[in-house]
Amino acid sequence: MTDKSRRAFIKNGSIIAAGAGIASMLPLDLMAARKKIAASDKIRVAAIGVNGMGFSDLRSILKNPEVNVSHIVDVDERVLAKRSAELAKDGHKVSTLTDYRKVLEDKDIDAVIIGTPDHWHAKMMVDAASAGKDIYCEKPTGHSIEECRAMVAAQQKYHNVVQVGQWQRSQKHFQDAVDFVHSGKLGKVRLVKTWAYIGWKDEVPVQPDSPVPPGVHYDQWLGPAPKRPFNINRFHFSFRWFYDYAGGLMTDWGVHMIDYAMLGMKASHRFPKAISAIGGKTGYPNDAEQWPDTMSALYDFGDFNMVWEQAMGIGGGPYGRGHGVAFIGNKGTLVLDRGGWEVIPERKSSGLLMEAVPKQKSVDNGLDLHTKNFVEVIKSRKLTDLKTPIEDGCQVAMNCCMGNIAQRVGKTIHWDDKALKFTDKESNQYLKSPYHNGIAFPKA
Repeated sequence: MTDKSRRAFIKNGSIIAAGAGIASMLPLDLMAARKKIAASDKIRVAAIGVNGMGFSDLRSILKNPEVNVSHIVDVDERVLAKRSAELAKDGHKVSTLTDYRKVLEDKDIDAVIIGTPDHWHAKMMVDAASAGKDIYCEKPTGHSIEECRAMVAAQQKYHNVVQVGQWQRSQKHFQDAVDFVHSGKLGKVRLVKTWAYIGWKDEVPVQPDSPVPPGVHYDQWLGPAPKRPFNINRFHFSFRWFYDYAGGLMTDWGVHMIDYAMLGMKASHRFPKAISAIGGKTGYPNDAEQWPDTMSALYDFGDFNMVWEQAMGIGGGPYGRGHGVAFIGNKGTLVLDRGGWEVIPERKSSGLLMEAVPKQKSVDNGLDLHTKNFVEVIKSRKLTDLKTPIEDGCQVAMNCCMGNIAQRVGKTIHWDDKALKFTDKESNQYLKSPYHNGIAFPKA
């Protein structure tokens, strides 16, 4: 198929609804078919933010032979030079840009990968959705509860294929573990523990502000965040430890572990009734970070409680695992992490209440399976086949935001499911990320 016919096919799709009124009544999978791409066509992608996980996502998606990369975007020209050279070694010649909006204007680009710092995710995702692009968005989806809601609204309006980078959902052993929890063999599960003990995470030494490095488009990096002088601690990887740009370990690792806790409890579309959290900078009290290095959060879902624990500089977590999820039932406990899962039976004087399950090891590459799933749904337009649709990614991100908000206000907070806000004014001030520098809050 020629480029001209390929573009016409993507634009017109295999089903065309006559008028917005008819379109609004079509099921999502049917609406998505308007951009159906034949299996023989190349899907052209662009990656926005390629310094970290965004580049890993791109390398993974390029393992699919029907995908080609045309552009990479980053605000650091040094990163662009490095990544374009690496791609060239693999036979991929790419154009480089520092402004993501130019990618969205390009009608030949079918999909984008968003791998920027968290404070840019919502704005870029909504812009990409309105431009008709399919989207692979790194986790956490949004930097606030209202950002997440805006992202879901955008996908529902434009019917794009949107996969969130919570790639454990594509690993077979995670799916098997959740199936075991759903089997009821653990008995009644009323407590779920989730945790990330990050032993490699050292303190971030305080450093003075400095001139913007050559080749860094700093205003573009800041985007909707408040104007601040450049500081190396807030740039690239370390951005995640500061209020303006991310949510600390809770949204960095919590979205993965809490996601599987909620899947196992069939609570992926639920909010807790109440949340409390304690924590602070007890490990590195004098370093540059703002978010807690040590924290515990408790979520009350009514029929079960969920606990989140985080600790920097400590590698030995519960059950001897640095990260994981434990579903604690009255007959046994299933412990799960990226390496595998096992079941530890409860014991009474009469003996074991169930059979133990020895460790079931992970045998696949979750990221590669996840990006492959994204590509397959781009071609099929069957949105229900996505492993992590935007609704699920945003639901867990919002729950993580709630834990952070409870820690910041220092009290138990309560969620009003009907009003979609907290019951107190102090907590509600954190519902929406403030936008600065003339950038409007994203709206579908």
